[in-house]
Amino acid sequence: MDNFELFSESDLSTLHFETLAKRRGFEFIAGIDEAGRGPLAGPVVAAAVILPLEFTLPGLTDSKKLSEKQRDKFYPQIRQQATAVGIGVASVAEIDKINILQATLLAMERAVYRLSHLPDHLLIDGITPLPLEISQQTLKKGDSRSLSIAAASVVAKVVRDRIMYSFSRQLPEYGFSKHKGYGTLQHRQAIAQFGPSHQHRKTFAGVKEHLEKCID
Repeated sequence: MDNFELFSESDLSTLHFETLAKRRGFEFIAGIDEAGRGPLAGPVVAAAVILPLEFTLPGLTDSKKLSEKQRDKFYPQIRQQATAVGIGVASVAEIDKINILQATLLAMERAVYRLSHLPDHLLIDGITPLPLEISQQTLKKGDSRSLSIAAASVVAKVVRDRIMYSFSRQLPEYGFSKHKGYGTLQHRQAIAQFGPSHQHRKTFAGVKEHLEKCID
């Protein structure tokens, strides 16, 4: 595993890290990112994206810096231009069982294995490597520095938002379509009023306290 970082914040304009990996002999380089580590409800979703070196998509960056409308615009373009896209999901039950970090790594691993062909090098957003026998490089703020990771961040975010929209139809009282499970005031008030649902992370503060009240 490689953890060196050779380029600057302007790297996102081109595929610097992907090109470097190509020069080292790797053929299929996948960018990996997740969405949904912080919310009180819903799964964590990860995406793995392999881009061609001629890939261009002006304006693409970290999904958190884009509006929902921009993400929805980029999503089909990424799916169309990417060499391969894999999506992995870790459920609320898995988050509560193994903790959010391990569930995130599990979702990322699943995303890698759902690619149409296995990559030989991974570019991972963050500082935690995956427990895989694949060459990999972790990148702090990778979703703002690597186009592959930025693409993965958009795919993961759009997929997770769509999951939360579906939950909102099933559980309208919680307002998932508005806050996507994050701990907004509206969401916390709904939890206090209706109690946690089966889509709430019962080991998270802000949910756990209401479970304890129900037990009392």
